[in-house]
Amino acid sequence: MYISRLALDHFRSWEQCLLDLAPGITIFYGENGIGKTNIVEAVEFLSTGMSHRASSAKPLIQAGQPSAHIRANVEFSADLQTQYAVTLSSRGGHRARVNGGASGFLRDVLGQVPSVTFAPEDQRLVSAEPALRRQFLDTAATVLFPQYYELLQRYTHIAKQRAALLKNVAALRMQGDADLSQVFLGLEIWTTQLVQTGLELTDLRAEVCQKLAEPFARIYRHVAGETQRIQLTYLPSYGDDEYDAVIAHYQRLFDGEVAQARNLIGPHRDDLEFSLNGMNAKDYASNGEMWSIALALKMALFEVMKEAKETIPILILDDVFAQLDNARRSQILDFASQNDQVLITVAAKDDVPAQLLSTELQERVHFVDVEALRQAEEKLAEMPKLEDFLKHDA
Repeated sequence: MYISRLALDHFRSWEQCLLDLAPGITIFYGENGIGKTNIVEAVEFLSTGMSHRASSAKPLIQAGQPSAHIRANVEFSADLQTQYAVTLSSRGGHRARVNGGASGFLRDVLGQVPSVTFAPEDQRLVSAEPALRRQFLDTAATVLFPQYYELLQRYTHIAKQRAALLKNVAALRMQGDADLSQVFLGLEIWTTQLVQTGLELTDLRAEVCQKLAEPFARIYRHVAGETQRIQLTYLPSYGDDEYDAVIAHYQRLFDGEVAQARNLIGPHRDDLEFSLNGMNAKDYASNGEMWSIALALKMALFEVMKEAKETIPILILDDVFAQLDNARRSQILDFASQNDQVLITVAAKDDVPAQLLSTELQERVHFVDVEALRQAEEKLAEMPKLEDFLKHDA
């Protein structure tokens, strides 16, 4: 599987961008700020509905524009090509089309073009706040489970509504004699929905971790040495509790939630723990070990996606070479060289590791000068829009 043509409109810093891609390794080079990462970020969003650089889709839409568009031709085999078109709206409710068909929801196409992204932020997967690890879980689950993205969106909406009601309770209590009966009724309804949806999310996240555990441990031994042991543990906020026990927990926490006007438990408080040789890696791992953990985790996700989707995911390496030492750079390049399509960003051609320029790989490596793409963008802006924008020449 590979993307043969990619077109962007009003996506990040690109007013228009059109490029043809080939299988193998494509290296986007150009100075910082020119838009290299924006291109691969569009592929990531098409795959997962998320970005490793933004917590929502709003920053992905060019400033001053109501929407952005991603269009891609994807070659699944010699006789199967699929065209995807995604529209990001600043108001939410992103839409998608497949092969020019009827407009549908973004969730309908997520996971159909699986991808895994390696980025400088990955080192912080071990040491950062839990939000980054939850984002990793969400990205993985979105590709692996068709229902996950919509479920996550629903949970987020319910959590916001419940938090707003908790704030109302605090305000009404300050009034002293206010009637709280209707607010309590609404709070009971939202709490029920929050727990039901939250337990579904928890189950799917647990399944992701279960799928990752064995390949993660195996790949880490390969990356770091056969004597090294790593264990991935999912730490759900709900623990192993069933519905009634979770409801009872909310009841015990009620006064504290009102005081803070927020939901104190739920999937938005979940975490992952990495145990390295029996110790919490967050407290004891060196920078090099954290990189090895992150690389092994992403490689394990790639393996799990490959098996689940029955196709080789697109591999995205966003500005990672400057962050890695020679040994880890070599490991990730060995891994990358085996895949159908790899998209790499670097600041300059000189930053490309010599290993990629070896005789064996030369025919599979393609360079894209992003500065030249910028010049082409200016010419595209002068041309009328073409409805067959993505169609290959006959």
